[in-house]
Amino acid sequence: MDQQGWLNERFEENRPRLRGMAYRMLGSLSEAEDAVQEAWLRLSRIDTGAVENLGGWLTTVVSRVCLDMLRSRRSRREEPIDAQVAEPIVEDGEAGDPEGEALLADSVGLALLVVLDTLTPAERLAFVLHDLFAVPFDEIAAIVGRSPDAAKQLASRARRRVRGSPAPAEAGRARQREVVQAFLRAARAGDLDGLLAVLDPDAVVRIDGAARLAGGAADAEGTTRELRGASTWARQFIALSRGLRSVQPALIDGSVGLILAPGGKLARALLFTFTDDRVARVEVIGDPVHLRQLDIAVL
Repeated sequence: MDQQGWLNERFEENRPRLRGMAYRMLGSLSEAEDAVQEAWLRLSRIDTGAVENLGGWLTTVVSRVCLDMLRSRRSRREEPIDAQVAEPIVEDGEAGDPEGEALLADSVGLALLVVLDTLTPAERLAFVLHDLFAVPFDEIAAIVGRSPDAAKQLASRARRRVRGSPAPAEAGRARQREVVQAFLRAARAGDLDGLLAVLDPDAVVRIDGAARLAGGAADAEGTTRELRGASTWARQFIALSRGLRSVQPALIDGSVGLILAPGGKLARALLFTFTDDRVARVEVIGDPVHLRQLDIAVL
């Protein structure tokens, strides 16, 4: 076997691991494939005779490519909302293989992908490499440009976010979950009476500008809207909720709420305030900066 054939074979042996690692870092199948392909291009341009550990070299290259992509994505997300395309569900280049994306999201775990998306790029990389792929902290430190102790701290912070915040008392949380699930069932089924049954008559809904734009409301101007009185907004809420997929209960800052996370990418969160076993307030959050600040653990 010639040198090129040997290199192709070694790379293909590593491809599944690299692809899985990149997907956990990026949460996007197409971007993961791009990162792995970039590693192959860089490999083809170097003298492989100087590479003692090919697997370790490829891990480092893919990790650095992913880190650059995460930082670029974070920079784009922090632009003003009117400078963004108001579509949180599918990012550029992701529409090519939705079935593959869904299968990979299922294999990785929706809960993990949602929480990973709230981490900083360095935290996400440190956690994925160390906790999921057992990469030593001294190697992670070299990739993120920190000391080994700093890399440990990054992974530790990420681990706390992944594990979630302390929840309210078990009985209270169980009741909250029952109310939220009844809320979701009624909204999906178009059951107005069922929805009103779990809402306080004076319930308030507050929808931020990003969530309104993503929802495609005809009068959306990117501004936050607040409506008071369950009978005022329940029917409209049902109309907006029909057909929604990838919605599930989650602990959000320690209280039961709902998240919309197609393909494992957190798009919106619904925070609930409860009074006497009814929903007194619903806050719909779509702003990416606000979403990253939430402490989320999928139930």
